[in-house]
Amino acid sequence: MCTVFAYSGRQLSLDDVRSYLKRTVMRGPDEMRTVELSRGRVIAFQRLAIMGLDESGMQPFERNGCYAATNGEIYGFRKIKAELESEGYAFSSNSDCEVILPLYEKYGVSMFSMLDAEYATVIYDAGKDDFIAARDPIGIRPLFYGYDSEWKIAFASEARLLLGLCDKIMPFPPGCYYEDGRFIKYHDVGLTDRKIKGSVEEIAGGIRERLVKGVEKRLDSDAPLGFLLSGGLDSSLVCSIASRLMPKRIRTFAIGMEKDAIDLKYAKKVADFLKADHTEVIITRDDVISHLEEVIYSLATYDITTIRASMGMYLICKKIHETTDIRVLLTGEVSDELFGYKYTDFAPSAEAFQREAEKRMRELYAYDVLRADRCIADNSIEARVPFGDLEFVDYVMSIDPEMKMNTYNMGKYLLRKAFDDGTYLPEDILWRQKAAFSDAVGHSLVNDIKEYAEDLYRDTDWKKLCMQYPEKGRPFTPESLLYRTIFEKYYKGQADMIPGFWMPNRAWPGCDVDDPSARVLSNYGDSGK
Repeated sequence: MCTVFAYSGRQLSLDDVRSYLKRTVMRGPDEMRTVELSRGRVIAFQRLAIMGLDESGMQPFERNGCYAATNGEIYGFRKIKAELESEGYAFSSNSDCEVILPLYEKYGVSMFSMLDAEYATVIYDAGKDDFIAARDPIGIRPLFYGYDSEWKIAFASEARLLLGLCDKIMPFPPGCYYEDGRFIKYHDVGLTDRKIKGSVEEIAGGIRERLVKGVEKRLDSDAPLGFLLSGGLDSSLVCSIASRLMPKRIRTFAIGMEKDAIDLKYAKKVADFLKADHTEVIITRDDVISHLEEVIYSLATYDITTIRASMGMYLICKKIHETTDIRVLLTGEVSDELFGYKYTDFAPSAEAFQREAEKRMRELYAYDVLRADRCIADNSIEARVPFGDLEFVDYVMSIDPEMKMNTYNMGKYLLRKAFDDGTYLPEDILWRQKAAFSDAVGHSLVNDIKEYAEDLYRDTDWKKLCMQYPEKGRPFTPESLLYRTIFEKYYKGQADMIPGFWMPNRAWPGCDVDDPSARVLSNYGDSGK
């Protein structure tokens, strides 16, 4: 991961910018560069070197007085680069992000809809003397914006970089570009213009083909890479596909609580099956509680589900950073939103299932992919998300929702069926019921946080304390009050960055629950055992 920062006002000197960038040094620990532009404008970059590791790959890149700073991976960049070189464009590095400026020069803002990428970029157009910015359609790479007191815009990879500069900080909308003061949608990840029908075998074949391609392109790295392996379906499939494509053993990492690490045994079974170089990380109640505030500051959210699931992810990434040379991690995020989760079993119709998937995909930037980015990036590692591959997402979102509904008594049936040939995973892993990540690390993780919060507010009227917040995002348990209190300590008045609490669709029968964990749903069954 890297840091992008750009500002169009006059309030900051280069020394001020460098001081701000100290807040995100872990995102880009290798090098920092700031460039002063016209009329007080500045563009800056902190680098975590992944592609083109030498000095020539440092950003911002410059071309004919224009500059570009990009946090991301441009897949297929070698082909793009070769095509541009045949037209006379010259390159000075092996960085994938160097293609951004030539593409912009050739195609203008229409280039954004052409990219197969996870990215956030800010371009300084010298001819316009203004910034252009854009973000990938899912929002896998973070980008925020805000205005100073003189209504001059600033962009940054993390909200914390804009604290003290902008009164109101907002997430840059995914699938949009910014030009001439407007945000323009170039790709709506929830919108489909076709409905794919066919036999289960045909659909499963399409899923398998595209997911394999999605994993394969994300294995391209000049820096060492590894895999987060929970033992659940999604991460296990990513690891299995990668193990077939890589010339040497993959390196996998799993985490669990010391007394009830539900998924460690499944992760080990997968690792053994794949002959992976496997590492287990064990954490305690003290580890969780002592890092809670640090994690919420990193996440910049008060959402219950995101924080719970981040505790294990943050701590395993911290361990990987401290003990290995891993610079890239592949993860299993995005699958739930595409194929459904425990609560989508309650969808009253295929149309309702599809609408829910559209909503969740459009909001992913604030939940699961935010968690993946922040937990991994704040430990100086880059996250890659194969299930977020744009071709794969488009295909799955276009499958007839009747086929994605859980009419098979097994969630994610089509995804499981796609790899059901006996060679990808052990059958009892492939067809195992899903457990929520925070629960799978250990039921005690969530229980410990709840108990800590209840003890903290035992002698107070915590319900009254909750009422000080607006209805949207208002805490409703001691645990959620604790999260919101810590959030406000660092991001006071910035709660609108988050759409609200990630919760099952309460309008559906069986989903009107007071806790986001699938554990409280009637169909949880043997999940997490």
